[in-house]
Amino acid sequence: MSEGAIVFEARGVTKRFAGLTAVNGLDVALRAREVLGLIGPNGSGKTTFFNVVNGVYPVSAGEVRHRGEPITDWAAHRVAARGIARTFQNTRVFANASALENVLVGSHIHAELPLLQVIVGTREARRREEAARTAALAHLETVGLAGRADEIARNMPYGAIKRLEIARALSMNPEILMLDEPAAGLNPREAVALMELVQSLHARGMTILIIEHNMRVVMGLCQRIIVIDAGTKIAEGPPDAIRNDPRVREAYLGKGAA
Repeated sequence: MSEGAIVFEARGVTKRFAGLTAVNGLDVALRAREVLGLIGPNGSGKTTFFNVVNGVYPVSAGEVRHRGEPITDWAAHRVAARGIARTFQNTRVFANASALENVLVGSHIHAELPLLQVIVGTREARRREEAARTAALAHLETVGLAGRADEIARNMPYGAIKRLEIARALSMNPEILMLDEPAAGLNPREAVALMELVQSLHARGMTILIIEHNMRVVMGLCQRIIVIDAGTKIAEGPPDAIRNDPRVREAYLGKGAA
């Protein structure tokens, strides 16, 4: 698909929890090879939207499409196998597994061998496992963790775990990478390194949708930004327009800030 063509769309996506509407009629269109930011105050519905897209929550109304085909309410593993991978606001790694093992988990989303072949250890199963291991090591190198492949995740510093989650997402060979607050909890130096990593992934042709509270990261990475407040889109445009939008300042700072 050509650069700039729409590869992902959410149309009128709404998510309700009992009497609370967390996401309200949200439209999002993501173009090929774009870095799109989704920002808003705490509790505005950003992560809920990710969870709807990735099959964690069923949608209350609206639809989600990938390359024009509906994927609304698909199970999370089907969404990942389709080519949409994500990281989480609260990191989710296997604490007692090595970095390499964590990444290998992601690659198995595309495994197609019958279970018996895996159990018996056929030549084809061994070949695929070795190929997966080689790819996993390459993904660790991509995120700057080549020297930590055998390190147990629970012993790794927080910044490294953030990168490990990205490596695991990359192991799913995604077309679209969804990052949920990747810079959260990072110090300024780590945040800059994170920006450089995301920029390098984008330079390789990756399409990226990112939730982030660090405005320096958002403004430095994104070509376009969508702002939501109380689950509703209030602004959309390039970084300069968003930075100067009075509705955005009011949402973050309260009335009178505009």
